[in-house]
Amino acid sequence: MKSIKISLIQTSAKEGTEANETKIYKLIKQAAEQGGQIICLQELSNTLYFCREMDARFFDLAQTIPGPFTNQLCNLAKKLNVVILAPLFEKEAPGIYYNSMAVIDADGSLLGTYRKMHIPDDPGFYEKFYFTPGDEGYKVFETRYGKIGTLICWDQWFPEAARITAMKGADLLVYPTAIATLPDEDEDEKKEFHDAWKTIQRSHAIANGCFVASINRTGNENGSKFWGGSFVAGPFGQILAEAGSGEEIITAEIDLTKIEKQRQIWPFFRDRRIESYKPILKRFLKKRE
Repeated sequence: MKSIKISLIQTSAKEGTEANETKIYKLIKQAAEQGGQIICLQELSNTLYFCREMDARFFDLAQTIPGPFTNQLCNLAKKLNVVILAPLFEKEAPGIYYNSMAVIDADGSLLGTYRKMHIPDDPGFYEKFYFTPGDEGYKVFETRYGKIGTLICWDQWFPEAARITAMKGADLLVYPTAIATLPDEDEDEKKEFHDAWKTIQRSHAIANGCFVASINRTGNENGSKFWGGSFVAGPFGQILAEAGSGEEIITAEIDLTKIEKQRQIWPFFRDRRIESYKPILKRFLKKRE
């Protein structure tokens, strides 16, 4: 398909999973009514962002894939004829948990799962306590409405992840996110962080000549204020749609034919000097003695 519509669902969350999932089903139906063909949810969509603290009781929130939540979403995707990208806390085995995203095609089939590769460990974002790093690499899913590259939150700060996923054929890079202002950060810091967060993702669109969608949550959770600001960017970083700070569904039309045209004018893939990139495989390059 040349032109498709993508909807981003930006919402708040409550304790547990049941109320959040009921709300998500309702919002997906609303997004489909707005014309959304690819519908994207935020990181850990059916729970609070529990990584604000380290507490073993939160492991009870994890589900298998497939499982109750993804089964319901598969039924909904088939009924509405939409692709659904659903991030959730995945349990693979006792002691093995992932920050994952299920990809469901418009026929209701579960195409597969992406597991977050980069796991942060910072004040307010203690993810290494909960999540095993992704073990299946970077992925692109060929859906009814386009080739979707799946990445999650902290992945968005790494240009290597965006480049590899784009090189694998992604028309669209999707970044479900949970990013917030912490209690000890002031308004100036919030603005700086928000600008950096938006800039880095727009740069991935430009450097790879593809579309980028970032879906953040909103609301106040244990002192962390999630700022929303979900957006869709075009292949030269153009903002095609952008949410405010509250609960919102945004829908953007994206023309996939613009990818080839963009790459013809700005042929970054053509001009890559791949023979010179070996040093990037090292953790850090020391100065020559």
